[in-house]
Amino acid sequence: MRILKLTAGAEEKLLKLRRRRDQGAYRIASRIVSDVRRRGDRGVEDWSRKLDGTDVSGAHLWISNKEMAAAKRLVDGEFLRAVEHAAKNVRRVAEQQLPRSWSLRVESGVSVQQLVRPLDSIGCYIPGGRFALLSTLVMTAVPAQVAGVPRILAVCARPNDALLATAELLGITEFARIGGAQAIAAMAYGTRKIAAVEKICGPGNRFVTAAKQIVSADCTIEMPAGPTEAVVLADNGNPRWIAADLLAQAEHAPDAGSYLVTSSGAFARKIQQEVMLQLSALPKTNPAHSSIRKTGAILVARSLGHACEFVNRFAPEHLSLPADGEKLLGKIRSAGTIFLGLLSAQPFGDYASGSNHVLPTGGWARRRGGLSAADFVKCICVQKIEADGFRGLSKDVERLANAEGLLAHARAVEVRR
Repeated sequence: MRILKLTAGAEEKLLKLRRRRDQGAYRIASRIVSDVRRRGDRGVEDWSRKLDGTDVSGAHLWISNKEMAAAKRLVDGEFLRAVEHAAKNVRRVAEQQLPRSWSLRVESGVSVQQLVRPLDSIGCYIPGGRFALLSTLVMTAVPAQVAGVPRILAVCARPNDALLATAELLGITEFARIGGAQAIAAMAYGTRKIAAVEKICGPGNRFVTAAKQIVSADCTIEMPAGPTEAVVLADNGNPRWIAADLLAQAEHAPDAGSYLVTSSGAFARKIQQEVMLQLSALPKTNPAHSSIRKTGAILVARSLGHACEFVNRFAPEHLSLPADGEKLLGKIRSAGTIFLGLLSAQPFGDYASGSNHVLPTGGWARRRGGLSAADFVKCICVQKIEADGFRGLSKDVERLANAEGLLAHARAVEVRR
């Protein structure tokens, strides 16, 4: 893991890496999306066979309730208890996040209220690479359930027993055995067998991310999902714990980015040594070996204030403040999620603290937060003008409409006099 001085040039290089558009992925994803949009189920079947080696023709497409129930009987009881624990916490947090209906008397005879209505349908994309990420199903389906979404479609190319058992536990009844850009296209545009959804959520590889951005003109997505990012901001702390957090996110993929940001050169060297020591204990097949070597870095800032400003510009997906966290927290404006204190290991947020792990990457944390129950509802404004409200507003509305040259707007008020 490299130690770099946090100069303007070093920062620009890091930020430039994230701004680079993956043209190759876009070309391939665009071809797949266009084909599925044109040929429907046949396109999904052909691309699934070619890319995933799976047969999703006929009855093979859908995972039955019977299959999910059988998977639940095969998994360990303690595993099911852990899923229930995680889902309970995610549900409790989602309930707090849900926007509320309200009513306000703005002035005499003028009232405005907000109605909160769920989306009709959503699609949960579950990555199915090395392992099917059952935690992503919890993080996407549970907030949608809290929001009251009536139709929840889950997709995964290679669901294992743990994922199917989780689906059964959560009450998922619509689960398709598809993945990749073809699954995104099918959910966005629909096929004869798969009804389209209104919103797609869940992370995926670069082709899935490209496909989500391509279909976003026609189907809402929660956010683009780039490579995982983790930043630890600290001048002191337990080197073993900090190194373990950096490696936890680094193992997601060969292009995951794990960074320590510090103003202490001595502390930087301690973390470097500990990261390499723990990395040597991981299997050689673990992606952390590649990501730590290619992407990971220890950045030494000229001061802790300089380090905080860099973090705000970088806007990491995960940010740990293991030491002096309460003092530093007030200086942080942009991060997907923040882990405060020595014991707040990042995997708690990945699984069971209740905070959502579908988070903004690639600097998107400057613009939005992580997935929440609010992503699955619409807030509809209702307004009512009564007689005294009409008298109080009408002349001003006519003046404003005439000032904009919108004579029919003014007339719509005037005719009611």
